[in-house]
Amino acid sequence: MRAVLVVNPMATATTRKGRDILARALGREIKVEVVETDGRGHATTLAQQATESGIDLVVALGGDGTVNEVVNGLLADGPRDDLPMLAAVPGGSANVFSRALGLSRDPIQATSEILDALRANRTRSVSLGLADSRWFTFSAGLGLDAEVVHRVENQRRHGRNATPGLYVRSAITQFFADTDRRNPALTLHRHDAPPIEGLFFCIVSNTSPWTYAGRHPVNPSPNASFETGLDLFAMTSMRTTKVLRQVLMALRSRSPQRGRSAVRLHDQAELIFSAGRPVALQLDGEYVGERESVSFRAVRKALRVVA
Repeated sequence: MRAVLVVNPMATATTRKGRDILARALGREIKVEVVETDGRGHATTLAQQATESGIDLVVALGGDGTVNEVVNGLLADGPRDDLPMLAAVPGGSANVFSRALGLSRDPIQATSEILDALRANRTRSVSLGLADSRWFTFSAGLGLDAEVVHRVENQRRHGRNATPGLYVRSAITQFFADTDRRNPALTLHRHDAPPIEGLFFCIVSNTSPWTYAGRHPVNPSPNASFETGLDLFAMTSMRTTKVLRQVLMALRSRSPQRGRSAVRLHDQAELIFSAGRPVALQLDGEYVGERESVSFRAVRKALRVVA
C-alpha cells in the first residue's frame, strides 16, 4: 500500500517530533511519503496530486481545517470508487472529524488505531456535505458561529492560541458587541416545504457533535450522523435567555426540543439559504467569507475513511 502523510506544521498540536514518530509508525507497515503544507489551500493541492498518482491512502495530520482541505482535494472531481482512502490523525485544537469517527484524541494512539483498522481491512464510507461546490465533513454555519470563527482566526494571526477559553470569550464578545441581534437576514428554502424566514443564524451538521469544549461535546443536533443526510439547527430569536437555553441543552447533549425560537430539521437532502445582506460562512471551523446565498447538499457515501 502506498500512502501520503500530509502534515500541517502550523497546526495547534502538531510538532516535528510527533510528525517523525507517526511517520516511522506508519512506515513500518506501509510505504509512506511525508509532505508538509506551506500555507492555506496547499493540502488540497497535495491531495489532488496524490489522487492523480494513484496513491492508496492519504493521511492528514493537522486540525479540521487540514482535513477539510485534503477532502476537497480528494473529491475535486467528485466521488468515485478508485479514490484514495482517508485517515485523519488529530493534530489541531478540536479535531472534531477524527473524534467523531471514534479515534483517540492522542495522535500516537489514533495512529495505532488507524494501523489496526488497515490490518483488519476495516473502512467505512461516510456521507459528506457540499456547500455550493466546497465539501465539508462535519459542520457548516451561517451567521453567529462563522462570525466567532472569523474573530478567533484574526486573534490567532496575532499569536493567540486556539483554546476553548478563546472561543468562549470570542463568542461572548461577538454576541453582545458586534452581531446584529435585531434584524434576521436568513431565509431557508426547501423544495418540499414553504420558506422559513427570519433566521438569525444556522448550523448545518453532517455528524454529531458540532464541536467540543475541551473534552466535552457540544451537540445542537445530536441525531446527526455520517450515515444520514444533513441536520439543521437555526434560531429565530437572539434574546439572551433563549440563546443561553439552547447552549445549555447543546452542552448537555439533550434530545432536540421544539420551540418558537429554534428550527430543527433532521436527515435533509438539501438546504438552500438566501440572505438579505452578506452573512459570514464557516466550513469545518474555517471562515470562508460572506455569502448572500448558499446551497447545502448531502452526498451519501462520498468517501472511504479508515477508522
